[in-house]
Amino acid sequence: MTSRVINGAGESVGRPAISSERVTELDVLRGFALFGVFLANLVKPISWNLLATSEQMAALPSQSVDNVFIFLINVFIADKSNTLFAFLFGLGFYIQMDRLSKRGVNFTAIYSRRLFILLVFGFVHLIFIWFWDILHLYAFCGFFLLILRRASDRFLLVMGLFLALTGRLVVDLWLNMSGTLDSLGVPVLYESTAALERQAISQSGNYLGLLTNLFEINWKEYFLTGIVGWIFYVLGRFMIGIWVGRRGWLQNASQYLPGYRRVLWIALPTGLGIELVGQAIGWAISQHLLSGGVWEVLMSTCHMTATPFMATGYACLIVLGLRTGLGHRLLSPLAAVGKMALTNYVAQSFIIGFVLLGIGPGLNLAGQIGIAHLTYVAFIAFGGQILFSHLWLQHFAFGPLEWVWRGLTYGHFPPLVRADG
Repeated sequence: MTSRVINGAGESVGRPAISSERVTELDVLRGFALFGVFLANLVKPISWNLLATSEQMAALPSQSVDNVFIFLINVFIADKSNTLFAFLFGLGFYIQMDRLSKRGVNFTAIYSRRLFILLVFGFVHLIFIWFWDILHLYAFCGFFLLILRRASDRFLLVMGLFLALTGRLVVDLWLNMSGTLDSLGVPVLYESTAALERQAISQSGNYLGLLTNLFEINWKEYFLTGIVGWIFYVLGRFMIGIWVGRRGWLQNASQYLPGYRRVLWIALPTGLGIELVGQAIGWAISQHLLSGGVWEVLMSTCHMTATPFMATGYACLIVLGLRTGLGHRLLSPLAAVGKMALTNYVAQSFIIGFVLLGIGPGLNLAGQIGIAHLTYVAFIAFGGQILFSHLWLQHFAFGPLEWVWRGLTYGHFPPLVRADG
């Protein structure tokens, strides 16, 4: 077991977890979730009329296939991946707290530094690289976990489920019903004229101009309005992660395989069924077969309810899949990506910018590439990340950003090059 060390101020601080302490399932699940986050982030600027207009997308030769792909992404990926990612953050928080507490070190001080550094990373990422960053939000909500770490199991489960299922939905409904978004001019920011303006800024290579334009969206739609709903959304998933972590269901997964099988056959079909109902309602609304706020509320409720069910089903499927020969061969390569989750997440932002934008060497394909082709790009690029992560970890002990994060957290930088590399 890793020993504790004493810093110059006489404080007891913990060293980072060594390889033998890592939970393989956690790394694989994190890698799996990261692919879903990547795919969703890659197609959202196009499907949400942010960097492309609906007219441009309808004119593409791949339009009919694109409709199928966006349907599949909405059903199987949208919100499910970031739900799993947030759940794993909460679970990882508990595992680190448990390990450091057993070593007799000051967990609060260490984790506060860790969260503060992540918060800085997140805001730099949000402002200068990717305007839908989640790092700053995870860091901010992480401070609430420091307060909740001694909460009862019942409170964590009940409140976690309540926030996860209703938090963002209630806030979004209130914003729409109150007219707050309309008063701030948020809908205008997603009109075709605004999307074409962003395309022109991107094509001209005006980096600061594009940052300013996108920050206006974040300021009005997120910081002034929707941030409370997103805090509830993330915090609820964090709390469920702690609740599961206390039970050791992932750390000792082999002991609970029958339970994983039972949950899989309940969670995944239930979530998929509810999601398909929501998608059917959304299709009927788009075809003007249904109208009214009640149907839109029901559609959103179906989606928000289905999401944690399906994310739970994915987690069970992967844990069970790792116990089979074929499943292990297919899934285990994801562990390297999960070990370098921070580096790979930030790298994905640069890949998205390179494909969609005209900044620097960017291909500027927004408005010229459909959802289907973007999905192919996601698979190819993520395959490259798997390969890069494996090659990197053969020679280095940590991912580049993970090494910086750990060094700043613990006050000393561990050796980057592997001793056996």
